Amino acid sequence: MNGAGVDRQAVADLIAQGRDEEALALLARAADADVVRGLQADILKRLGRLEEALSLRLLHAAARPASVPVQHNLAALLGDMGRFPEAEAAVRAAQALGGDAPETWLILARALQGQNRYDEADAAYRAVLARRPGQHDAVKELCQLIWMRTGDLEQARVPIESAIAAAPGDALLRMIRSTLMAYAGVSAEQNWRILTDGAPQDRASLEMTAAELIADVDPVRALDHAERAARLAPNDPAAWLILARCRLISGQASEAADILRRLAPVAPDEQLLWALAATAERAGAEVDPVLRLNDHEASVRGWMLQAPTGWPDLKTYLADLAKSLRALHTVKTHPVGQSLRHGTQTQVNLERSDDPAIRAFFQAIDAPIRRHIEALGQGSDPLRRRNRGGYRLAGCWSVQLGPNGFHAAHVHRQGWLSSACYIDLPAAVDGGGREGWISFGVPPFACGDVREPLRVEKPEPGKLVLFPSYMWHETLPFSGDETRLTIAFDVVPA
Repeated sequence: MNGAGVDRQAVADLIAQGRDEEALALLARAADADVVRGLQADILKRLGRLEEALSLRLLHAAARPASVPVQHNLAALLGDMGRFPEAEAAVRAAQALGGDAPETWLILARALQGQNRYDEADAAYRAVLARRPGQHDAVKELCQLIWMRTGDLEQARVPIESAIAAAPGDALLRMIRSTLMAYAGVSAEQNWRILTDGAPQDRASLEMTAAELIADVDPVRALDHAERAARLAPNDPAAWLILARCRLISGQASEAADILRRLAPVAPDEQLLWALAATAERAGAEVDPVLRLNDHEASVRGWMLQAPTGWPDLKTYLADLAKSLRALHTVKTHPVGQSLRHGTQTQVNLERSDDPAIRAFFQAIDAPIRRHIEALGQGSDPLRRRNRGGYRLAGCWSVQLGPNGFHAAHVHRQGWLSSACYIDLPAAVDGGGREGWISFGVPPFACGDVREPLRVEKPEPGKLVLFPSYMWHETLPFSGDETRLTIAFDVVPA
């Protein structure tokens, strides 16, 4: 299938083989750029080169202003980039041309939610479901929106229960409900029973969810689910990661290490793999040298910010930044699927904010990030082998924890370096009991004698803590009636 001077089949073959850069080079020789702009943009997006992808999407939209798919694709990319007002405008353009697909309404719903226009977002999600009942993403995101706004599980469950009633054999809908219930505080045993009662058989994804749900309650049952998932999906790294975790919980650290050794060449940048490998080694397994992490404690460092241009001192700047951030915390409770409990997380990518104090934050963190990367140096371990000297942020958000709030232990699976920057802190942080501190190295599951943190860092206003994304980290709960305000982001090589 040739066209516009390019062998389209050859391009498709390269993409199928994961050779995106070669596919881009081949597409660049097209005689008619308009024919291949969309495909080029797709590849660039997959490579994380979003600004380049956007340039092509904009050119495509200018060349084909009456095309619904072109406007839709532009809107989708803008939404992925957190440019929600522009995404909304592109969606409206597609709809004005007759675009009424549920996927187009879903982009609109996300763009509206990203602008904190929650009533309109709710209506747009429901418009998706009116056009395609049971659409997974719309059901999941509508349930989460209701939960974050109300903190009422019964209200949040209405859309998912309606979808399951219409499609009782849909395993993914059951998994969406299970995740919602877990984050709303339903017990693991009750949640597991609801998930598996009359559930479809032989679904690897459902087996993985069941294993994760019950792992801390019944390791034997969890291991059975995990082994079944690995048999059903032998080529899915996620299934093997869950099996490795269940083996660790069951006291089989060496068996877990063997799984991870075989998985490492397949998923070398999967941060959960390295977190589990570190846990296996701490649990007594003789790990293969390829799994050994090089001096990870030394790669956790705290850096004090300097006041950015326009502010006389750091204290004044942090006060202005805190005011701007708190205005963005407009929901009632924590999101579904994240680490935080008893708090809120901003719905927008802070990199896209026009607020002067928030914009200045990126100026303030640039030098500490660059110093941290330089101090890491080069090496063969999973952290340093990716160090190319440059960086870009992959998402930036704010969290406001309330009294007794905390972050459960977790890793950032798509990151390289992760962060916590402290903006405003409760008095309990200075109380001598490590309340509200960040702890590293303890997994979110029982594993032999791995109970003590590798490191605990005390927060201070204006302090930026940078650490490998593969390190388990958690925030310890704090007492009192104050809040704990932070900014977090992930860093990836550039």
